[in-house]
Amino acid sequence: MKFFVDTAEVSEIRSLAEAGLVDGVTTNPSLIAKSGRKMAEVIAEICAITPGPVSAEVTATEYEDMLAEGRYLREIAPNVAVKVPLTEAGLGTCRALSAEGTLVNVTLCFSAAQALLAAKAGATFISPFVGRLDDIATDGMLLIADIVKIYRNYPHIKTEVLVASIRHPIHLVEAAKLGAGVATLPPAVIRQLLKHPLTDRGLEAFLADWRKTGQSIL
Repeated sequence: MKFFVDTAEVSEIRSLAEAGLVDGVTTNPSLIAKSGRKMAEVIAEICAITPGPVSAEVTATEYEDMLAEGRYLREIAPNVAVKVPLTEAGLGTCRALSAEGTLVNVTLCFSAAQALLAAKAGATFISPFVGRLDDIATDGMLLIADIVKIYRNYPHIKTEVLVASIRHPIHLVEAAKLGAGVATLPPAVIRQLLKHPLTDRGLEAFLADWRKTGQSIL
């Protein structure tokens, strides 16, 4: 499973990339706004840190404007994946950009039917939002199971399932068990994956025993 980090904070991305924990990055207008910087500047810097796909989202809602923004964003760096919403205009933009060889991430997916439409439009990635479904008392992982199952029925579908709106490690583990190819996680959740009390306890015991020997490796 590929790990994308869901943030526009360059320092976080660099730290995780140096640890080998990042295969790509996803951003959105809200994350860019939090950074307080210009979108093109942030995306260019992120693309220089990781060679993997970096999602940069359009903000237009009409087809012609959306397409123009997508073409602008893809010129920032060759690893930009243009992110479009799952609307009729968004799917039209996806189809046009995909035909031009651009990576496209179709976002805000909340049904398997929508995921099928994105695949037909040539999406590189489909981003179902599991956490937001959980927020309305709907099991988001059932959506992941449905999309993965449907896509596997049709070998010609190359769209990757990019599980988004992940709130905790259980979301990630369940998505991996279901066979989703990609997950995008906030930096805090990636770091949560490292934590286990038995790991901390075991390391503490090993080091205590080593100190008793009075030895040094170097």
